[in-house]
Amino acid sequence: MLDGLAGRLGWTPRASAATALVALVPAALILAPVVAVMVNLFATSPNFAHLARWVLPGYAWNTALLAAGTTAGVALLGVPAAWLVAMCRFPGRRFFEWAMILPLAIPAYVLAYAYTDFLQHSGPVQSALRALLDLGPRDYWFPNIRSLPGAIVVFTLVLYPYVYLIARTAFLEQSACALEVARTLGAGPWRAFWRVSLPLARPAIAAGIALVLMETFADLGTVAHFGVQTFTTGIDRAWRSLGDRVLASQLSSMLLLVALALLALERWNRGRARVHHTTGRYQRLPVHELKGARAGLAILGCAVPVVFGFALPAGLLVHLGATSGVPFVSPRYIELTANSVTLAGLAAALAVALALAMAYAVRLGGGPLARAATRVAALGYAIPGSIIAVGILVPLAGLDNAVDAFARDTFGVSTGLLLTGSIAALVYAYLVRFMAVSLQTVEAGLDKVTPSMDAAARTLGADLWRSLARVHAPMLRGTLLTAALIVFVDVMKELPATLIMRPFNFDTLAVQAYRLASDERLSEAAIPSLALVLVGLVPVILLSRAIMEARPGGNAAEAGTLALP
Repeated sequence: MLDGLAGRLGWTPRASAATALVALVPAALILAPVVAVMVNLFATSPNFAHLARWVLPGYAWNTALLAAGTTAGVALLGVPAAWLVAMCRFPGRRFFEWAMILPLAIPAYVLAYAYTDFLQHSGPVQSALRALLDLGPRDYWFPNIRSLPGAIVVFTLVLYPYVYLIARTAFLEQSACALEVARTLGAGPWRAFWRVSLPLARPAIAAGIALVLMETFADLGTVAHFGVQTFTTGIDRAWRSLGDRVLASQLSSMLLLVALALLALERWNRGRARVHHTTGRYQRLPVHELKGARAGLAILGCAVPVVFGFALPAGLLVHLGATSGVPFVSPRYIELTANSVTLAGLAAALAVALALAMAYAVRLGGGPLARAATRVAALGYAIPGSIIAVGILVPLAGLDNAVDAFARDTFGVSTGLLLTGSIAALVYAYLVRFMAVSLQTVEAGLDKVTPSMDAAARTLGADLWRSLARVHAPMLRGTLLTAALIVFVDVMKELPATLIMRPFNFDTLAVQAYRLASDERLSEAAIPSLALVLVGLVPVILLSRAIMEARPGGNAAEAGTLALP
C-alpha cells in the first residue's frame, strides 16, 4: 500500500532513488564489520593450529552446553509463567504480570557478581551453614556457582523475560474459539495448554528463544567471571592477550556463522507456521480460576524467578555497596557515569535518527532495496559485541594508519588514531549492535500513522523532508523517545565491545564493574553495578505500563511500541 506512496504524492523517481540510498548507506555500514570478519575465516594464524587442537573443542562444547541449558531454562521459566498470567486467575496475578520482567533491569554479569559473593565459601550462605551444623571447611559439599551450570542458572534468571513477554503476547492473541472448541471436546485447562495453546504459540516462543541465544552468545562478563571458556572469552583472549587479530577474526567468524544459522532456523520455523484470525472481532479468552493448592503452585512458580532474578540480587547489591566502605558519589564515579552517559546518549541519538530515516525511506516507496536494507540493519542484534569490535577495529585501524602515514609524508604532522583512538569507533560499534532495537521500535510506531497524513501534507505544500519534520516526527515523539531510551540503556550495560574498543584511560560503569569483579573486589563492584541496575529499571517500568494496558480483546497489539527485536 505504501510502496507507491512517493509517486502518488508527486515525488519524482529521483527522490525515490534517494530514499532508497538513505536506507542502503546505514545498512552497508552495519554489514561492513561482518564482511571484515568473514574475510579472515581462511587466513593464516600462527596460533590457530594449537588452538584448534587443544582449545577450540572446549570452546565449542561449552558454548553448545551453555546454549542448550539456557534454552531449556528460559523455556521452563518463561512459557508456563506466561500462560498462567495470561490464561489463569490467582492471587497476585496482577502483580506478577509486570514483576516477571524486572530481571531485565539487571545485566547478567551483575547478577553473577552478586551471587558469587552470596554463595562463595566465605559468603553468608556457607558461613551460616557451617555455623548452624558445626561443620569444618572440608566437611560438606556445596555447589560451585562459578561453573558452567552456574552460568546457565544466571542466564536463565536474567533472560527468561524475553520468552515470557513474547509467549504472553502470543497467548493473549490466540483465538478464543479454538480454546472453546478444545473445551467442548473434553480438554481440561492443562490439556488445552499442551494440545492447543502451546502449538499455536510455538513460532513466537522460538523467536524469543532465538533472542535469548543471541544474548547468551554476546555475553563476556558472566562467562569470564565464572571461568567458563567459550567462543566469546576466546575472542577476547586472542585480541587482548595474544594480539592476534587474525585468530580473533577466525573465532568471530565461527561464532557468527552459528548465530546466523540459528537466526535462519528461527526464520524458517516462523515461515512455516501460519496462525490467522478468521474474523476481526475478538472475544475474551476463557479464564481458569485457580484455588487452593493450584493457586499456591501458580504463585510459587511466578515468585521464584522474580525473587531470585531481581529481588534477592538487588538487595545483595545494596548491602554490598553499603558495606564496601566506598562512597556512592565520588569524583571517580562521576567521571565513569559521565563517560557512560556520553556514549549512550550519542549512540541513542544517532540510532534513532538513522532508524527514522531508514523506516521513512521504506514508507516512501524505496522499493525492495530499501526493505532489504532494513532487514540487513536488523541483523546486527544477532552479532555479539566482541565480533563487532573485531570487525570494526581491523579495517579502521588500517584506515587510521593510512591517514597518519599520508599526513606525515605530505604535511609532516601525525594525525594519530582519529577513529580507533577516540570514541568514534566505539559509537559505531554500538550502532551496529543496537540498530535493530531502534529500527523495529520506530517501524512499529510509523506503521500506525495512516497514509492519508502523507497525502494531506503534500496537498498543503510540504515536501518529503518537511513532511517528516512537521508531521511524522511530532506524531512519533513517544515512539522515538522509547527507542532512544531502550538503546541508551542497552549501551550503558554493553560490555564486550566496550572492553575491547574503548580509548585508553576511558572507562565506563560496566568496565569498572568488570574490572573490580575480576580482581575479586566484589563489594566495590556493587556500586557501579547498582548504577547500571537503576538505569535499567527505567525502560522496564515503561514496558510494565505497556503490559498492564494489554488485555484480551483490547489493545494487546498496541503494546508493541516497546517492541523487542
